[in-house]
Amino acid sequence: MPLNKSIKKVLVIGSGPIVIGQAAEFDYAGTQACRVLKEEGVEIVLVNSNPATIMTDNAMADHIYIEPLTLTTVKRIIEKERPDSILSGLGGQTGLTLCMQLAKEGYLDQMNIRLLGSSPEAIHKAEDRQAFKETMEAIGQPIIPSVIANDLDTALQFARENGYPVIIRPSFTLGGSGGGIAHNERELLEIVQNGLSLSPIHQVLVERSVAGWKEIEFEVMRDRLGNCIAVCSMENFDPVGVHTGDSIVIAPAVTLADKEYQMLRRAALDIIDALGVEGGCNCQFALDPNSMEYAVIEVNPRVSRSSALASKASGYPIAKVAVKIALGYTLDEIPNAVTEKTFAAFEPTLDYVAVKLPKWPFDKFVYAKRELGTQMKATGEVMAIADTFEEALLKAVRGAEIGLADLNLPRLKALSDREIHDLLHTVTDERLFVVYEAILRGISIDEIHAITKIDRWFLHKLANIDSGLSTKPAVYKMVDTCGGEFEVKTPYFYSISGDGENEALEFIQKSQKERIVVLGSGPIRIGQGIEFDYACVHCVKSLKKMGYEVVVVNNNPETVSTDFDTADRLYFEPVCIDDVMRIIEIEKPVGVIVSFGGGTAIKLAKKLHQRGVNILGLSADSIDVCEDRERFNRLMDQLGIKQPKGHCVMTKTEALDAAQDLGYPVLMRPSYVLGGQNMIIAFSPEDIDEYMDIILRQKQDNPVLIDKFLSGREVEVDAICDGEDILIPGIMEHIERAGIHSGDSIAVYPAVHIDDQMAEKILDCTKKICLALDAKGLVNIQYIVVGEELYVIEVNPRASRTVPYLSKVTGVPMCELATRASMGQKLSDFGYGTGLYRVPPYVAVKVPVFSFEKLTDLDTQLGPEMKSTGEVLGIGKTLKEALYKGLIAAGYKMNAKGGVLLTVRDTDKDGIAEIAKKFHELGYTLYATSGTAKVVGSAGIPCNTVNKIHENSADNVMTVLEKGLVSYIVSTSKRGRNPADDAVKIRRKACHLGIPCLTSLDTANAMADILLSRYSETNTELVDINQMRTRRLKLDFTKMQSCGNDYIYINCFEREINCPESLSVILSDRHYGIGGDGVVLIGKSDVCDAKMRMFNLDGSEGRMCGNAIRCVAKYLHDNGMVKKNKITIETLSGNKTVHVNTQNGLVYSAKVDMGKAELAPSKIPVLLPGEQVVNAPVTIGGESYHITCVSMGNPHAVVFCEEIDHLNIAEIGPQFEQNKLFPDRVNAEFVKVLGRNILKMRVWERGNGETLACGTGACAAAVAAVLNGYCDKGQDIRVLLLGGELIINYTDETVYMTGDCSKVFEGVIEV
Repeated sequence: MPLNKSIKKVLVIGSGPIVIGQAAEFDYAGTQACRVLKEEGVEIVLVNSNPATIMTDNAMADHIYIEPLTLTTVKRIIEKERPDSILSGLGGQTGLTLCMQLAKEGYLDQMNIRLLGSSPEAIHKAEDRQAFKETMEAIGQPIIPSVIANDLDTALQFARENGYPVIIRPSFTLGGSGGGIAHNERELLEIVQNGLSLSPIHQVLVERSVAGWKEIEFEVMRDRLGNCIAVCSMENFDPVGVHTGDSIVIAPAVTLADKEYQMLRRAALDIIDALGVEGGCNCQFALDPNSMEYAVIEVNPRVSRSSALASKASGYPIAKVAVKIALGYTLDEIPNAVTEKTFAAFEPTLDYVAVKLPKWPFDKFVYAKRELGTQMKATGEVMAIADTFEEALLKAVRGAEIGLADLNLPRLKALSDREIHDLLHTVTDERLFVVYEAILRGISIDEIHAITKIDRWFLHKLANIDSGLSTKPAVYKMVDTCGGEFEVKTPYFYSISGDGENEALEFIQKSQKERIVVLGSGPIRIGQGIEFDYACVHCVKSLKKMGYEVVVVNNNPETVSTDFDTADRLYFEPVCIDDVMRIIEIEKPVGVIVSFGGGTAIKLAKKLHQRGVNILGLSADSIDVCEDRERFNRLMDQLGIKQPKGHCVMTKTEALDAAQDLGYPVLMRPSYVLGGQNMIIAFSPEDIDEYMDIILRQKQDNPVLIDKFLSGREVEVDAICDGEDILIPGIMEHIERAGIHSGDSIAVYPAVHIDDQMAEKILDCTKKICLALDAKGLVNIQYIVVGEELYVIEVNPRASRTVPYLSKVTGVPMCELATRASMGQKLSDFGYGTGLYRVPPYVAVKVPVFSFEKLTDLDTQLGPEMKSTGEVLGIGKTLKEALYKGLIAAGYKMNAKGGVLLTVRDTDKDGIAEIAKKFHELGYTLYATSGTAKVVGSAGIPCNTVNKIHENSADNVMTVLEKGLVSYIVSTSKRGRNPADDAVKIRRKACHLGIPCLTSLDTANAMADILLSRYSETNTELVDINQMRTRRLKLDFTKMQSCGNDYIYINCFEREINCPESLSVILSDRHYGIGGDGVVLIGKSDVCDAKMRMFNLDGSEGRMCGNAIRCVAKYLHDNGMVKKNKITIETLSGNKTVHVNTQNGLVYSAKVDMGKAELAPSKIPVLLPGEQVVNAPVTIGGESYHITCVSMGNPHAVVFCEEIDHLNIAEIGPQFEQNKLFPDRVNAEFVKVLGRNILKMRVWERGNGETLACGTGACAAAVAAVLNGYCDKGQDIRVLLLGGELIINYTDETVYMTGDCSKVFEGVIEV
């Protein structure tokens, strides 16, 4: 158990989807955290929206929720699970921001929950710009002159007083989102406006630029006793001005004099001490290279992106130690896992260097601006370790998968010396290669330094690099944390060229087991994300369980696969053929597994096979069949499986001829690519011409594939094959039609539109393909269904991005089974059967997540080339529930009002009217460009026509967007990419303003359907994937009514209903469910005969329901559960007594003691002055009313009217319910006085709309009538409702309500 014995149940908040600025490093940190908590015997509750993570595996935590990372959802999980603590520092900025919001609201104090690691005070001091400034000043730490700005004027004033350039840093954003360097007022206005909109607290820091200073980072640790250490120093190759995530980074810092190093180290330790952080902290400094002047840039009171790099570089597991500290241990009590002799209080010493090189997405996005600044653009990174900077840098370049083996960038060779000199002034992703080329051209080190401000040390090192590759043999050294002073127990290796002791041999020679090499997936980039690291780790686990010794080769410091204790041995090396072969030569494995490392590993299969290496699972030849179009076509023909007609071409002329033969549109893609890189749909010869230039620029040896484009329904499967039979855990269907890359499409499991006959056809085709390939392991196949025909469009002989989420939803451990099959075991022995696996009683929806705001000029229109950086998962009982959760988790704003801008291409105009109709029914104002507006208007739907940009420069779609009139945009165009196109400008503007832009009609239609549904963040089911049902839920229910209020009653004396709020939405639907005004649960009570909980149509829980309580009493009495005439029932508004009246032994009516009417405004609540609110004048929805407010356990506003039968209550009711006068919303009663003590009433119930009756509403109406002099206190008052009649008696002590209750029917429903 932890040292702090009061810690028993901890909530771990993950970081959500992979986006630019927040990648796999937080899955690495979260996984370490869960392992430590498990070892300490702490119960773990985990929430994360990213299904591709190791941390969301069922073995990692006791309770796992793959749910949206929103404040509302996290609160619901807390209220359900009741943790005593939250780990605040391991979920990146996302997790930290959520913790900050929970603390700021007082919610943590209310729930008696503590934050472990970073306290609310520490988070506030570090993240709030003003508090940070004050804290640094208090401890004498210099900061850059700056101002906190919540508006444009403050930022402008600072810039005018201090001069340009200035740096803008938004508060609580990822990867510098919304920030940048402004060189003039125009740039300042643009950046600040964007930064304010992206900051969750609408705040930016505007600071004087120190661009050109050195940027240094320290990872530091502190325990509860104030013991502090510096784990690792890091230095950026680029000076301040380039985001650290986009800079080459070296660990340890190498250009500092000892005095400078000690000064910054001391500053970092003072800062973590002043903040009071218990755990890890990242401190970033700017250091003037010409003096001892420095300034603190920022402090992250959490595990950061750099923490993963520092952990892997130093061998010091920062996240693991941080969790130990959070549990109460001190640094001198935590053993060093690498040496097993020293302790965590021992500062690591590096006798080697580690170099991090970013991986950018510009190879996919040819029109995106490549300039680097304070806003991060890299999607991932690689790390290389060596004894020298030069060797480490070359390894990093080699392993970054950019097609280079050294620093010679071929395209630069054709440029003149003048052009190279000019390029030095621009900071792009190619800066390293430009600088190297400049050195080769004879431009002096001093001149390059003067232009770039890159430290001369780095420049001299670049000058040392020989353009030729080293031919010296590699020997392997160990990462040891202590400069070789202590023996190391963890076999974690890096290579150096030259002579010396090969420290890997000792471990290899001790080994008695057969060993297998597993190739990792390299850097995270678009098309290959964290899901392949997930697959590799599970492969390793499975092999170890089978008794093999496992060796991992990978170079991504963010991942779990490169944790030193995942495999038996880890080689932190490039996943390149020569590097891998050197490892294989000394390890001598029985085989290599390439099918779990994505395209990075799979592309080495052929070369490894040619060098005599045994490829386990799918053979190198079978892999080649899948990628060689001619061989693949022959195989499909032999099997009788249809595929789109296509050609292989190598030149532009061949491509044009092929397109002419096939007929436009055609789908073009190079073979052997990731994520549809350079994949396009060509509609004309001009498209062919443009895109072939882009594709051929890559100088690939493999042909370009051109297929006839088919528009149909896209489905995909991941099959596990043992060479004899197959298992398909599930068929997934894409919401968007073919033409959008599967990684960018919303995917649904189980497939909605695939019937049994088509499913059998898919199973048959999949089995034929797998057996023909002699597959052993995982095969991903993508199909298009056109009518009754099935076409194969792609076969991937490896794990895919869908494997993690299918594994979690179906419960089939796909990677484990595939690994066992790869090693020759049979599916029949696994216990999961063959063929199509049973469909679980849930729907899962994968929703892609994009990082468009980071990539200037990139068109956001989706197509066959993948653009998403990550994904989230929504799990629900229905498609709409799962889709709603997925969209919320992906960051879509469910705006209930505003406008929708429609501008679609001609081929989409047939489908836009139906979508426009849905948005119109929701109450949105429609705007459309002329062609689209004509189609929408001709369908009888009101629509405002707006000019295109080129039609009117002063009044067009852009001005509509800038005025804030639009909540959603539906924008499709025939082609995009060019930033000068109108459609691209609109979509970029939407991205800048944070307006959801839907570039597929299918996505727009899905969004409209979800907005039409009654789902909200408070009424979806919270699904613990460790407690998922294996079959549909069967519920016995009784439908009962009282005064026309019909509810669905469920006996919960012997069962517990998970998230009944979500159940109410489904069951209450009168078309697709049982139908009713809501759901009532009847359960055990410690203080009464029973307890009732009532849920409205929208899933919100009511505090009281006067009509339902009578039915509860009837249910208890008639079912023999409570055999007496006076029954007590516990409700959220107190304990109530019900007197039942019977005929023939059955209850037919009941009198309820509803308790005292509450009239104090603060108790109702209503935001009006006085001791009571009686006949008070108010304006609601632009109309004047006189209201009387009463609480009968829930809030009511009563309005007396002359006429109520023709009242438009559907319009007026929501205006009352949502009015700001009523903090908890309100029930609105519209009452006509028919006579003394006789009232007629219509009611709008919060969460339900207009109902036939409302018991508490009738009570409130009677009380209000007495207060207004229409009725008599202590007398029976008849209240006539749409559903019947109630008798109310209002006294000073209580309110009595009498009415009927009857059973309508009972039955069983499957959910």
